[in-house]
Amino acid sequence: MSVSSVLFCQVADDFESYEVGDYLGVESDSWTTWSGTVGGNEDVQITDADASSGTQSIYFESTAANGGPQDVVLPFGGAYNTGFFEFSTNVKVESGKGAYFNFQANETIGQEWAMNLYMVQDGNLYVDDSQSIIFESTYEPDTWVTLSFNINLNTNEWELLVDGASLGVSQNMINQVASLDLFPVNNSYGGNSQSGFYIDDISFAHTPYTLPELNAGVTLISGTNGLASQEISPTIQVRNLGTSEITSFDLSVTYNGETITESISGADISSLEYYDADMSDFFELIPGENDIVATVSNVNGEAEDGDPADDTKTNTLDPLVPAPGRVVVGEEGTGTWCQWCPRGAVFMDFMEDTYGEFWAGIAVHNQDPMVNSIYDSNFQQLIGGYPASLVDRGSEIDPSAMEAPFLDRILIPPTAIITPGADWNEEEGILSVSLSTVFQENVQGSDYNLALVITEDGVTGNTSGYAQVNAYAGGNNGPMGGYENLPNPVPASQMVYDHVARIITPGFDGDSPFPESVSAGETVVSNYYIELDDDWENENLHVVGILIDNSTDRIDNAGDATYEQAINNGFILGLEEEVISSFNMFPNPSTDESVIELGETNGQNVTVSVFTLDGRVVAQRNYGNVANNMQIPISTNEWPAGIYLVQVQVGESVTNQKLTVTR
Repeated sequence: MSVSSVLFCQVADDFESYEVGDYLGVESDSWTTWSGTVGGNEDVQITDADASSGTQSIYFESTAANGGPQDVVLPFGGAYNTGFFEFSTNVKVESGKGAYFNFQANETIGQEWAMNLYMVQDGNLYVDDSQSIIFESTYEPDTWVTLSFNINLNTNEWELLVDGASLGVSQNMINQVASLDLFPVNNSYGGNSQSGFYIDDISFAHTPYTLPELNAGVTLISGTNGLASQEISPTIQVRNLGTSEITSFDLSVTYNGETITESISGADISSLEYYDADMSDFFELIPGENDIVATVSNVNGEAEDGDPADDTKTNTLDPLVPAPGRVVVGEEGTGTWCQWCPRGAVFMDFMEDTYGEFWAGIAVHNQDPMVNSIYDSNFQQLIGGYPASLVDRGSEIDPSAMEAPFLDRILIPPTAIITPGADWNEEEGILSVSLSTVFQENVQGSDYNLALVITEDGVTGNTSGYAQVNAYAGGNNGPMGGYENLPNPVPASQMVYDHVARIITPGFDGDSPFPESVSAGETVVSNYYIELDDDWENENLHVVGILIDNSTDRIDNAGDATYEQAINNGFILGLEEEVISSFNMFPNPSTDESVIELGETNGQNVTVSVFTLDGRVVAQRNYGNVANNMQIPISTNEWPAGIYLVQVQVGESVTNQKLTVTR
């Protein structure tokens, strides 16, 4: 490898040359702020309250959910994407608070975030590249910690050291650095919105690289995220790290003893440009640590290029092994009026594309044409703003942070495994759904509730309410899955919405259709009858069953099936529905009143509930222990015309029947 003898190295600051109280951006030619305005709220002042060396440092604090207003920037003197880059700083995070900084990729700040480093109040440290976590570790709060990056920008190898101990080497989707941004915020990875930290002894260095005449390097292996048993088709990024144009090359990728090869021609890669090669075959991820190795060769028909050191890239894959039958639910609060909500759509799609059958994504819309009022009103109680997300109804997090809690939850064995089945009655417009819940352990039925959710992909509309307000337009707030190339707002004609919550029944918290005691291995089948809107596309629907642990209000597990999968699984009539054999309801259809006629009740407790087909309770009454041959009148004269679900529970047995109300 050819390395220039010129080394750009600067001890950026130990903050000893200033007076206490000085604004850093005013007194230093090296520092600035995000907006370029120094000496105000964005700037930081010199303090002698604490220091890792000498007596002075800088201190950042915020209690705002979105951080700031301090926002201090240290340019590195250029945007570096070749050679070696080194960075080091000392950080002290106050107890109960968090810290954050990032590397900007471009000299114009706000275009691309190359790296985000989060130090959360619980002592956990995360580094991501705005798409996935590349490092994860711990640190000691209220103690000075040294963080160091050693980055080979030619081969895209990033190493992070915490107090001198290496966390290993990873790759970065944005392999370029231009400046440091220090910003007090603590709202990701379980942050509590309290930020307070000191910074001292910042240094960085860049060693340039002299390009050979002909040189191709492998800089990125992507498309490898997933869980054991999932299939991956890697994308290999090749970069021209020479001065001559590259027109052809061969690629080989090896994993688990298998090799995929591709011959690329007509590439026309200019000096320092990139080429993404999608491999045409698949690997199945296997448990354990195994290397995936990508090699570029035969560049422009030559046996060897100018720097063989960058021809091969090796990543270690260690996919998690999901608990059998486990499906994790991600609920996202969004709205077309919300300028930051494109971020939610991007990361919901990322989770769906990456984790497929192990993930059930639900977009809960607010104040737009796709709103489901029952879902929306309840979900709002669990979040503080938009966009926001819950993974298995845990703590509120930003949608960009859903992957980490997903990976935690996917390992937890579920209490029960849920299989959705369905049958479609086109004449009535009714989707009959069965949720077969197979318990994996002995439980008390009342400890768990069950809810049914229907979502729809590919939703479009031609009214202004379907236009998406877009803060990412123009790229000033960084890349966001292509939204940076779209206008603000994005016209309705250009928007397609996925994961849209259409139905949740029988309510946000569900109810318990289970017997008092359920044994391991026992199956309980619950039935639901859903009136589908004529505007919904059946083929784009997902049928999701959600099991809720009432002791924690968290989702224990889910079952997710596409419409086609649910139809293929078939509708199963719940065995419990055969227990109340003498349940009759007349007249049906009803205009003013219907009567429920019960035969043998054996003196058991009787409860009658009436739901709309979107899960709203319109009537409910517990009649206590009743005698045989009881008649229960239901007044329907004030109900809008439509189809209702009447649920009768006698003891532990539940029966559902549809009731049509006409006018």
